[in-house]
Amino acid sequence: MSINYDFTIVGAGVVGLATAYKLQLKFPEKSILILEKESDVGMHQTGRNSGVIHSGIYYKPGSYKAKNCKDGRTQLVQYCKKFNVPHDICGKLIVATKNEELSGLETIFETGKINGTEGIRYVNSEEIEAIEPFIKGIKAIHVPTAGIVDYVALCKSFITEIQNINTNSTCLFDTSYKGIQKNQNGFGLFTSQGEYQTKKVIYCAGLQSDRLAEQDDLKLDMKIVGFRGDYYEFTPEAEHKINHLVYPVPDPNFPFLGVHFTRMIDGSIECGPNAVFTFKREGYKRTSFSWKDSYEALKFIGTWRLFGKHWRKGIDEYRRAFSKVLFVKELRKMMPEIEMNDVVATRSGVRAQAIDARGNMINDFKIVEKDSNIHILNAPSPAATSCLAIADEVVKMID
Repeated sequence: MSINYDFTIVGAGVVGLATAYKLQLKFPEKSILILEKESDVGMHQTGRNSGVIHSGIYYKPGSYKAKNCKDGRTQLVQYCKKFNVPHDICGKLIVATKNEELSGLETIFETGKINGTEGIRYVNSEEIEAIEPFIKGIKAIHVPTAGIVDYVALCKSFITEIQNINTNSTCLFDTSYKGIQKNQNGFGLFTSQGEYQTKKVIYCAGLQSDRLAEQDDLKLDMKIVGFRGDYYEFTPEAEHKINHLVYPVPDPNFPFLGVHFTRMIDGSIECGPNAVFTFKREGYKRTSFSWKDSYEALKFIGTWRLFGKHWRKGIDEYRRAFSKVLFVKELRKMMPEIEMNDVVATRSGVRAQAIDARGNMINDFKIVEKDSNIHILNAPSPAATSCLAIADEVVKMID
């Protein structure tokens, strides 16, 4: 006999749990089931990113990213203050190290002004050094609203608050989604732990989002392709070399923000990530491999067209992935005094990136509806920062 729920969320990452939280606030009397195939929250993209609260300075004006990042950041900081989630609005620098990067820096600054990013200002080389003594640049943007947060702690807080509102709502771990069948009462959900009845399903499956959409008979014009990012961590003796967040001017033709320095919420300092095609969607080692994941990615024409556009950049990223010397060389562009023994290899993450058949990275959030169910198909950075605003979009669709 199946158990009945009003809403089901597939995926206990930060976007899925923020959506469940906003649904529970809107419909406190309705029960919510959250399905998570792992043993805890945030074990993929949510717990393996840089932990940054983004300001919204980079994103195309009028896009979902720009709108939701600004709104989401405000909501996120308010939530963290209210529920004591560890965070710190420490600010960041976006640093130009050569004259050729100044036009890109100006474009970012103008975009930030249009997007309403509060408090941004230019700083010169002396001011850069005053803020970050070991960073060298000719000009930078200081972004005071950027910060850091413990996204896994945020996820756990969402579950606590959901259950404080409605004790009938629950999150089931070690429970894989297997399929769905429409019936007269809504939908029958099949999982590794049995069958459940629900009226509506919201899919927030990240790296698996396209597969679950296709399983729901949704016709897609895109494919999720994974990009692994590797991080290095400063040794305790070198942690004094970074105080805040420090980013390079990103390559405008490549939708990643470049190797950067991040002071984490626990006080440690990380640098990275790079961005390389991964042969396993949930593979966190440089040698991780899955026949299924590789075949699906490489049979898609969009993947090869993407490679064709960015093959030089891709080769550079792969070389750095297997060479600490080249990784540190990249870091020296902003921190000339960094030494090889200042950093040690640490964790990796995989970013779920939607790619269309023309080989373009879909650079905005993508949410679609199917039989009154909702699929969050593409939610790359700054989705974690924007999670509460994305949740508002889903609640509007349900309303």
